[in-house]
Amino acid sequence: MSTKYKATITDEAYFVTITTVGWIDVFTRLNQKNNIIKALQYCQVNKGLEIYAYCIMSSHIHILCKATEGFILADVMRDFKRFTSKKIIQIIVEEPESRREWMLEYFGKSCEHLKNKQNYKVWQNGYHAEHIYCNKFIRQKLDYIHNNPVKDKIVTLPEDYYFSSARNYASLDNDLDVIVLDLF
Repeated sequence: MSTKYKATITDEAYFVTITTVGWIDVFTRLNQKNNIIKALQYCQVNKGLEIYAYCIMSSHIHILCKATEGFILADVMRDFKRFTSKKIIQIIVEEPESRREWMLEYFGKSCEHLKNKQNYKVWQNGYHAEHIYCNKFIRQKLDYIHNNPVKDKIVTLPEDYYFSSARNYASLDNDLDVIVLDLF
């Protein structure tokens, strides 16, 4: 099994990207974004996840993070994806969602080939993790994370996007606390 883009070094920081299958825009709805925020908060409190930066885009999530001592980032990501995939499906089924039928059909077909029987597959396999090895790389990834909504023309300024740690770095109100890095 390849270890490329996996968190193999414990207690070190990584730039992680997790993506929905088919790049489906699940996180265009407020209830789905709030679901991700609550799951990240849970991981911070109960799974030893330290978050330095994040951004929830419509089909993927970027996180600059590490697992604290006693926890393994790969396990945290596995548990996060397992929990959130169930909750994402629950929200699609139980709450108003105009895209319900085709999304459930797509997520259902995405797992037909899997050995382990499951009804829906929300996340792409694995997670894309890049080891953070120097301050220049951290700064590059912080800029990338925070400018993602600007690049997609969702907002003009990074700190205007509510579901991003750019707000934390600008000392603005945010639902998810992060450890702000002083690199500037």
